[in-house]
Amino acid sequence: MDGCVSNLMVCNLAYSGKLEELKESILASRNDQNSRTALHWACSARQAEIVEFLLQLGVPVNDKGDAGWSPLHTAASAGQDEIVKALPGKCAQVNAVSQNGCTPLHYTASKHRHEIAVMLLEGGADPAAEDHREATAMHQAAAKGNLKMIPILLYYRTSTNIDTEGNTPLHLACDEERVEEAKLLVSRGASIYTEEKTPLRAAKGGLGLILKRMMEG
Repeated sequence: MDGCVSNLMVCNLAYSGKLEELKESILASRNDQNSRTALHWACSARQAEIVEFLLQLGVPVNDKGDAGWSPLHTAASAGQDEIVKALPGKCAQVNAVSQNGCTPLHYTASKHRHEIAVMLLEGGADPAAEDHREATAMHQAAAKGNLKMIPILLYYRTSTNIDTEGNTPLHLACDEERVEEAKLLVSRGASIYTEEKTPLRAAKGGLGLILKRMMEG
């Protein structure tokens, strides 16, 4: 095999889990960019063995691909528990941001990746980091109806009243009619009152009344 192995070929081998062919291709091509790109594809396809091989080669773990995603962004968003567990041990940046400002934790908070969220938080992920919508992981969990994520974030000392652009997580829960999420936030200290725009104004139907009764009771 000559030294002109295409990037597409290497990515296809990584995605399909063809380890021996991938080894041969990378060693023949002597193209570092091929192996770097292959890491993203292996992360997205749950190819833990491929990822391990590439990490052993010393492939940079923080190189960014399309939209500024690092391999950890890719693995976290795809729900690849085993790979997410391995990457921080190779110095992957848990608070790396994509082009639109999202960290891996933002994707786990919006996609119900509870175990991965814990891994990232244990690895130093900042739950208060903002993404491109001026929202934190708690905002994402509240807006997307991820009820189980809220206690996880609270355990890591995330404030229920963290405010970005005049919106707390409770504002978003009310706006999206996330009744259980809104009730949980209020029970954990979220305020239904702010100086300008209150969550009660965003609440639809009987949710506002439910929350008000909780505060009064």
